[in-house]
Amino acid sequence: MTERWVIHLPVTAPDLLRARILARTAARVLARLSARVEPGGVTVSAEDQQGVRHWVFCDRRLPGGGRCALPADHTAPCSPRLHRR
Repeated sequence: MTERWVIHLPVTAPDLLRARILARTAARVLARLSARVEPGGVTVSAEDQQGVRHWVFCDRRLPGGGRCALPADHTAPCSPRLHRR
């Protein structure tokens, strides 16, 4: 059995909104470098309440397979990729 290791990389941001933006950006950049990145599992937490996690991506299952790639609190219909403006 191959061992897998999870990287825990503490990075701080001044508030929840900017923490989610930074986490989304980092996850997407890293996903381009490696197929092993799981953006749907990305969460953020307050520094002094690390047990209280906030999801970064929606990650709901989509009809026909795949997962939603939009932010966790999106109001648009789920989508496998971001809508470009």
